[in-house]
Amino acid sequence: MATRPPTFQRAFQQSYNILLPNSQDGWWTYKMYLPPLKHNQSFVSSWEYRKSLLRERIGLIDADVVCLQEVSPLSFEDDFAFMTEDLGYDGVELFKKGRFRPATFWKTDRVALVENPLHKDRTLLTSFRLIDERTKVVDEEYWHVLNCHLQAGKQGGRRVRQIIEGTNAAIKTAKKNWTKGDDPKNLRLIVCGDFNGGPECGAVQYLERGSIGPDFLEDGEQVSSKEKVLPIPPLIDILSAACIDRGGALPPATLVVPELISHMIEQGNGESAYEDPHFSEDVLDRLRRIYYKFATARISSSDQSPLMHMGKEGVEQWLTSINLRVGRGTEFRNAAKYMGWVEPSSGGSEKVNKDERPPILIPDDGILTLDNFLCIYLDELRQGKFWGIAWDLAVLGEPLPVRDVFRARYDRMYASQSLTPAAVLDTLSDEACPNQYEPSDHLPVCASFLPKSRLE
Repeated sequence: MATRPPTFQRAFQQSYNILLPNSQDGWWTYKMYLPPLKHNQSFVSSWEYRKSLLRERIGLIDADVVCLQEVSPLSFEDDFAFMTEDLGYDGVELFKKGRFRPATFWKTDRVALVENPLHKDRTLLTSFRLIDERTKVVDEEYWHVLNCHLQAGKQGGRRVRQIIEGTNAAIKTAKKNWTKGDDPKNLRLIVCGDFNGGPECGAVQYLERGSIGPDFLEDGEQVSSKEKVLPIPPLIDILSAACIDRGGALPPATLVVPELISHMIEQGNGESAYEDPHFSEDVLDRLRRIYYKFATARISSSDQSPLMHMGKEGVEQWLTSINLRVGRGTEFRNAAKYMGWVEPSSGGSEKVNKDERPPILIPDDGILTLDNFLCIYLDELRQGKFWGIAWDLAVLGEPLPVRDVFRARYDRMYASQSLTPAAVLDTLSDEACPNQYEPSDHLPVCASFLPKSRLE
């Protein structure tokens, strides 16, 4: 009797920026929740609670391969032990560098790793062969999965270089296993992750158009000095693929957060938020009122009238209110410097390790002026910490009238033209994230794929 051939029906993929775990790092995660969580709800921002939501979400999807972004190397094994122990993901590769890293998990009874993973600039490449669930026969064809967490901010050129380097690595890896006459169009490639940009992003355009050149501008700047061409046909944006019937609706946003820029940035300056942002007068007025709540130090001016400034006591009260304790955060470090703290000289000796540096202290007789205070928050603004500033304003009694949410599709999934999506699973949220139902400010992207050759 003839043996029934293996089916190899599909590969199922999930991509998820999970928001930096705050078990050891990411102490500021509670500031991502707006409005601020009430005291009896503070557990919602804890890693244990967030981890329970992630376990439920990832387990419910049950993908063959899961690509996570923004994991912490400090606590990775403990943070994600549930992936193996509870969900059966017994294959894992953690990116080698950085504080915010991608990691790829897979189930070894469904896919077999066939090449050593490749670590490029913020991209992680893994290559698999599918295992037939019924016969356990391993398919001959290779599938390549590029897990991306591209550079954030005004870094369009670097994002383009990152995606070019990652896709080239996949193509080079595939070529090692091609025989003479193999068509590059048959490459099975999935590119997914957090692109830190939407359709205006050069990295997105490179994949969708198949090229990028000096005529393309992002944030008013070139992202490539010469024409760069993708060596294979343009990739398919899975969430908007023609074969996915959305009834005319657009793919859902994957980043759903409070809309803060219109409240925080000076009018007419919204488009230059990454270039030279300035606070709106409303926010400046709020910050001034907050400053004088903590200004308890009297300093005589030239006209003998006493002026109120923030001294050590007021600064420590302010820092405890926003950061829950003194000694952490850029607000603390910048305040100490403005108040006169100077790092002791090493005396010309070798560079001191971070753990051996003397602690930063708030000087007993130091003064933080109003201008210093405003500069500290302007520095936060220019680092893109809109959420942190909004949280501070709210907890200090000056909440912004935030009613709308900002929606964008920064998390994406692409496939080479040799593949077709069999199904796409959308995750939706009407509320700003994270919240009691969503453990991250990003929503996951999930899809299953079929090789077109299997359909012919």
